[in-house]
Amino acid sequence: MNQRNNHRLVLFPLPFQGHINPMLQLGQILHARGFSITILHTNFNAPDPSSHPHFVFRSIVSGLDRSEVSISDIPGLISLLNTRCASPFEEHLREMMLLPGGDAVPITCVISDSLFSFTCGVAERLKVRALMLRTGGATSLHVYTILPVLKEKGYFSIDGKLLWLDGVN
Repeated sequence: MNQRNNHRLVLFPLPFQGHINPMLQLGQILHARGFSITILHTNFNAPDPSSHPHFVFRSIVSGLDRSEVSISDIPGLISLLNTRCASPFEEHLREMMLLPGGDAVPITCVISDSLFSFTCGVAERLKVRALMLRTGGATSLHVYTILPVLKEKGYFSIDGKLLWLDGVN
């Protein structure tokens, strides 16, 4: 690992290509600014370390078997990952904080995918800064900003069903 300063960042992407690639791109940008990068990833759909030889890659066991992985139920899969990855994530961070030698650079910050709901709590317990990376595009961000406006204007009924909007089928 090419450590150019005393700042190590741990990046933890959701194991889907649309989440891994932006996290690796962020890692490259931060590495170019002098940060040491460790990619913590699940054993499910792991990134290729040979594509980023200047990063350290560490795998955690997701606890998922092939029968539980279904692209037809992405919210369920994300929920399973949140349930099963919390303890291994914390264990690996604790290990990384105690390792002598090459990994002795303290963890400055954990940057995790925003769909991992447990990472900020773990970082807080370990007294490490945490950031969330939202990998969705501009349209996705716009949806989050416009939902409160739609609710305020009464487009959502009390029972949670979306009322019909003119021009929307």
